[in-house]
Amino acid sequence: MKRQLKQYIDGQWIDSTTSERELIINPATGKVIAEAPKASAKETEHAIEVAKRTFESGIWSDKSQQERASVLQQIANKMQEHVDELIALEVENNGKTILDAQADADDAINTLRYYAGLLLSSTDQTYAPTEDMQTLIVKEPIGVAGLIVPWNFPLLMSMWKIAPALAAGNSILLKPAEITPMTAVKVFELIDETDLPKGVANLLLGSGSVVGQTIAESHDVDVVSFTGSTEVGRSIMQAATGNLKKVSLELGGKSPNIIFADADLETAVDYSVFGIFMGAGQVCSSGSRVLVQDEIYDEFVERFVEKAREIRVGPGHLETSQMGAISSEKQLENILAYIEIGKEEGAVLAAGGKRLVHDDFEKGFFLEPTVFTDVTSDMRVVREEIFGPVVTIQRFTTEEEAIQVANDTDYGLAGAVFSEDQNKALRVIKKVRAGITWVNNYHLTDVGAPWGGYKQSGIGRGLGAQGLDEYQEVKQININLDPKPIRWF
Repeated sequence: MKRQLKQYIDGQWIDSTTSERELIINPATGKVIAEAPKASAKETEHAIEVAKRTFESGIWSDKSQQERASVLQQIANKMQEHVDELIALEVENNGKTILDAQADADDAINTLRYYAGLLLSSTDQTYAPTEDMQTLIVKEPIGVAGLIVPWNFPLLMSMWKIAPALAAGNSILLKPAEITPMTAVKVFELIDETDLPKGVANLLLGSGSVVGQTIAESHDVDVVSFTGSTEVGRSIMQAATGNLKKVSLELGGKSPNIIFADADLETAVDYSVFGIFMGAGQVCSSGSRVLVQDEIYDEFVERFVEKAREIRVGPGHLETSQMGAISSEKQLENILAYIEIGKEEGAVLAAGGKRLVHDDFEKGFFLEPTVFTDVTSDMRVVREEIFGPVVTIQRFTTEEEAIQVANDTDYGLAGAVFSEDQNKALRVIKKVRAGITWVNNYHLTDVGAPWGGYKQSGIGRGLGAQGLDEYQEVKQININLDPKPIRWF
């Protein structure tokens, strides 16, 4: 039976006054599993008013760091108690595998605990510029935070934004992607059972063009944090100029993965396959451009293709599945269009490239892991973000060429280097213009490290202490310890 989803505003579960509904599809079966309301601009404005009122009331923003940390731990505990349900919903709604969803759920819970701990360890700065003056540097919540998350990591990305925004003392508006709202709804059901004051956290369901745009344009929203495409990120920036609100953007990527001839080949191949096909390639930081030195190019391609062909694609709820479905039919069609573009451009299709329709796959959105070789930097499949299980493998000769090709992109989110020469690896990775990088591994990061990119991959940083800073204002307080007339005039 289809679930009927609702929005959560001012501590109440409500439907939308509009008749429009979003049909929520299971990507593995193509079946409708839920219906979600689509909020109007007026309803979004009401939710913003609620968030502003609760922020200004001080019911959350005036809480001590210890009190806010305690509530974050409550939310984490609730999520831990219901972790199996969260995993099942993520698999059903997004199409990812149980293994991927389990990792996401664990990371989401850890994010809450991290920021709870960070609150307890953070301190304000004080110093004395003169003997009669003391200066305090304090951090305060910004106000109303609009949080807009994508469909590829519905649970994890929500918590990457909710945790630091609440930790800082803000009131929040969360807008999940239209097609993947189910774990967000469950999280808010759990939040409702904690001591978080009603109206501090609000959930809006609907389209980016209405809900997202209204949040970005509103003069009562003080910060917008958006994760998604670079194109939409630009529109968020433009809309945010109305009140010059703070904007944090984590956008697209076309990340290079550089494999030198002296790399451990088995390790390099293994991480490179993981780097692109984890999450069916629907990961902003995927290593979608593999650059391989001439001496080992042919052997690397042979091993990579063999390993890619062995990946077991299937419904995410099956323990045997290693790669799940593409999250929507629209995204699948977009990826297939890029595969045709790659073939037309002259890239060699070394593996995959087809939609899987045999057995129980017919109604789901499944795609073979796809490998293009013998590509050049001017090809669209090399330059444009495909956001799917499609990788290009490109040759290079020298260290200087590797750096030049790696940086020949509009993006700068992630990158990696594989080499047994640690000096060379460090030298090269420092030249790669990207915010998230690895040496001899891929994808493995920690919540304590800042997340974000260079160039058109975004503005600002999430996670880590810097992620908390995104939701805070910095204030200096100068205290005269010996008040008397200054007699300047």
